[in-house]
Formats: sequence, C-alpha cells, structure tokens
Amino acid sequence: MTAHDPRITVGVDGSAGSAAAVAWAARIASLRHLQLKIVHGLQIAGLYYGGGMTGIGAATLFEAVQADGERAVAEARALAASIDEHLVVVTELRNDPPVPTLIEESRHARMLVVGRTGRDGFADMLIGGTAAAVAGHAHCPVAVVRGTLSPGSGPVVVGIDGTPNSEQAVAIAFEEASLRGVPLVAVHAWNDVTYEDAFGSARILTQPESLEEGEERLLGQRLAGWQEKYPDVEIRRLLVRDRPRHALLDLSAEAQLVVVGSRGRGGFTGMLLGSTSQALVQHAGCPVLVVRPEPAA
Repeated sequence: MTAHDPRITVGVDGSAGSAAAVAWAARIASLRHLQLKIVHGLQIAGLYYGGGMTGIGAATLFEAVQADGERAVAEARALAASIDEHLVVVTELRNDPPVPTLIEESRHARMLVVGRTGRDGFADMLIGGTAAAVAGHAHCPVAVVRGTLSPGSGPVVVGIDGTPNSEQAVAIAFEEASLRGVPLVAVHAWNDVTYEDAFGSARILTQPESLEEGEERLLGQRLAGWQEKYPDVEIRRLLVRDRPRHALLDLSAEAQLVVVGSRGRGGFTGMLLGSTSQALVQHAGCPVLVVRPEPAA
C-alpha cells in the first residue's frame, strides 16, 4: 500500500456497525501480520452547552461518556482477540470528536477502518457522517465496512476511470486480490453522454463503436504491467456502457471488497468524496475501500 506505519486502525463507538468494522479489521491485520489499533474519540463537544450544565452535573456526564468509551474499546479488544489471539492490539481513548481523531490517526496507518453507521441509527444518512467525512479527508485508504461480510467469498472489484487516483486504486486492488487469493474484476464504465462543465451542459458523443474501442484500450493500458507483478491474480475485465456507480453497486452484491478512488474525472473541487465513492459508501453490498490521492512529494 503506502508508506505508513505497519498498522491497521479501526474507529469504534460501541455500535453494531462498529463491531463489524472491528471484526473485519482484525482479520485484515491478522492476514497481513500487522498491528491493530483500536481508537475511540469521545463525544465531549457540546456537553457543556445548551442546558447550563456546570460543576458536578457536567463532571458526572463526562464520566458517563468516558465510561461508555472505555466499554466500547474493551469490547472491541475482546472481539479482536477472539478472531486472532496472537494479534498485537493497542487501544487509545481520546478526548476529541471522532472525525478529527480518525483523520489524524490516518496519518500513521496503512488502512483506516470504520463501520457503516454510528449510534444515531440513520443508516442511509452517511453524507456528512463519520464514514463519508473520514473517507473524504483521510491520509490513507479508508475501508467502510458494509454488507454481510462473507470472508473468502467473491472477487475483489476495482473501478477504473483513467485518473491517477484510479491508478492508485488499481495497485491496492491487485494487492488485496493477491493476499486474499481471489480473482480481480477490473471495471471500466462509460457512456456516450459527457458533461463538459460545472453547469451540467452535455453533448452526445457520436460513433459509439469507435468510442468503445478507445475505452477498451484505456482499460488495457491501466492494467498493463500489473498482471506481470501479480501473476497469481486472475483478472476479469469488464467494460460496461453505464454510470460507474451503477455497475459497481451491482457487482458489490457478490464481491468481498470494492476498491475505488475518492474522486473521478470531472469532480467538483469542493467534493472531496466523489459521487461514485459516495454512492458506494452509502449503498454497497460489501466493504468499500476508498483510496485517496497520494500527497505531493
């Protein structure tokens, strides 16, 4: 992957989604012989506002929040140990909100893992939530754990759009497929409508047959060299005339992991998590690994 510390970091909050993330992260750390770090950020912000709470009342509430965090971390540690008793596990309870805590932790991790939802129960409202915010700003690949989690079943799927960010996703996808011993499905989706500016003006491309040939060449170019580096990985190329999010969401129903860049071509500058990766984070049927661009040297 990238030149980060040899650890997998997982954010926990005591929810069912958090438990699934811990189990998945523990398996990944065990497979790679890496350390697992379990992190919980206390939701302290706002405890002292909106009700005139001061003194003993505020201190009692803080103690309750801290105890809740300690319980979440202890449960996560026990779950990780049940998956691999030899796994090296470290924990940290921080007096900072979850999102900035996890983004800071991502500076020192090979991969950051989060669950699909928190305690608030709004399963379909991830835009602006912990998962989307972390995936959009982290300094390392972020896995959002979704789906039924069937270890060892299904291929790894990677979305390819011809951008440098996509190239990084391809590199990680090959590594994941090789480590898991499963095929890699390389998906390049295209259509004959292209949006040329931020106002959404569109034009219809002519000669779709010749366009498809060009897209097929692009897919071949993006995979060139990787099969030589990973001869053990069976590659299945898939060129589809559709929106990328549609194709990847369909494939996620049978995959064990979908790997995607954080932003595709034509993205708006302010949208740090592109529309395709946002759709996958919200609706995919399996864990999604969002690859952020490498920082400039």
